[in-house]
Amino acid sequence: MLIRSAGVCFAMLLLATLAPLSLRAQDVPGIEICTVEKTMERRTSCLQSNVDFLQKTITKLTLDHQQKLDAANRQIDTLKTSLAGLQKTLADLQAAQVKPADDAKKKQDAPAAAKDAAK
Repeated sequence: MLIRSAGVCFAMLLLATLAPLSLRAQDVPGIEICTVEKTMERRTSCLQSNVDFLQKTITKLTLDHQQKLDAANRQIDTLKTSLAGLQKTLADLQAAQVKPADDAKKKQDAPAAAKDAAK
């Protein structure tokens, strides 16, 4: 029984080790050196593969950058709105600060004007 389960474990370990080897055999898209191809058909196919890869890469990068620009523009719009709100709050606070100072000045001027009128 122990030998049988050890054999099963060994078989599973062997399969797990060999599985990545089959994955490495797949063709990974990318730029290939086409000058090593001997026949014109294979060179043409290689060059077309390179062109297709570059077009897909450019399209993907264009979309990625456009999404980043759109996100940045949305953030800029949000910041502009926040800035406008803060500027309005600041203007309101400054106006509220000036109003009590004007009221205090008027109160000081009123008794002085009343004294001048009494003389």
